[in-house]
Amino acid sequence: MKNKINTLILGASYGSLLGCKMALAGHDVTLVCTSATAELINAEGTIVRFPVRGLDAPVVVPSKGLPGKVSAATPQQIDVSEYDLVVLGMQEPQYKSPDVRTLLDKVAIAAIPAMAIMNMPPLPYIRRLPGIDGDSVQPCYSDPSVWEKFDPALVTLASPDPQAYRPEDAGKNVLQVSLPTNFKVARFGSDQHTDMLKQLEADILAVRYPVDGGETELPVKVKLHDSLYVPLAKWSMLMTGNYRCVQRDGMIPICDAVHLNESDSRDVYKWTASLCEALGADAKDLVPYDKYANAAKGLSQPSSAAKALARGASEIERVDMLVQLLAKQKNMENPAVDAIVSNVQWYLDKNAKS
Repeated sequence: MKNKINTLILGASYGSLLGCKMALAGHDVTLVCTSATAELINAEGTIVRFPVRGLDAPVVVPSKGLPGKVSAATPQQIDVSEYDLVVLGMQEPQYKSPDVRTLLDKVAIAAIPAMAIMNMPPLPYIRRLPGIDGDSVQPCYSDPSVWEKFDPALVTLASPDPQAYRPEDAGKNVLQVSLPTNFKVARFGSDQHTDMLKQLEADILAVRYPVDGGETELPVKVKLHDSLYVPLAKWSMLMTGNYRCVQRDGMIPICDAVHLNESDSRDVYKWTASLCEALGADAKDLVPYDKYANAAKGLSQPSSAAKALARGASEIERVDMLVQLLAKQKNMENPAVDAIVSNVQWYLDKNAKS
């Protein structure tokens, strides 16, 4: 009989996607969220809608009745000693809120391995990259002291390539997958903890879900890699699409950010990829531009970062600044990237004043 992995996921929105996949594979999951959302999830479960190739309608997967249990709780209700793995699925600025920070400290002190599914890599993960000055990128983080207690060997990163959103006409327990790609996760520092990721990869891959009298393989897998740099492939996508949605005269969809000026997009994408290679990535760790550009055609909304800035957010994840500062360590610069960072900062300053 396989070992059941009891997982704590901080963040019930995007986190419910990975939570659903884990519960399908027979593992128990607790989602950390607000009391109102926790009450809803504990009463009705989560619902994730997966687009499946060859099917006209998405496959709807309710958590009630899955082999693994999905529950929810507030940060104050969590006993970290009950968990084998922690998944960091919140936006980076959220970790400095008092209740979440207290929970994060408990996770670090208990030395529970943590896997981030964030666009913004946790600072301890950056410290795992050889030859990088982690102190120099602290200004990118809302509060870098949040990460001080973590052992970098116990923190890993999964590239959050799958795209999903909460439909406006549904409850906070419903998630619609819009781009059903895979979580590409780097190994932990130890073989023992990496073996847990190997088990998750195999268990999720083996799942078949009943659909129309048959059994269907659902998309969105966990793919384990030995390289620390595979999850960084998302940076080129974020810089080319997500952050270039942010324009001073208004936000534009990701597809427009990528395709309105193909030459500029290709330049930003390849320059960011060259930074990843300068940091230590192999070219095979990265995603070719044409593959991303094709996938971006279906991304018809502005990025979540752009939407947050448009709503008046004074803090968002600053992968744009992280890329810029890491590039400076390698004596690299790009005017288009500097303009991206400037546009984001312009909105943050304006929102902070208002």
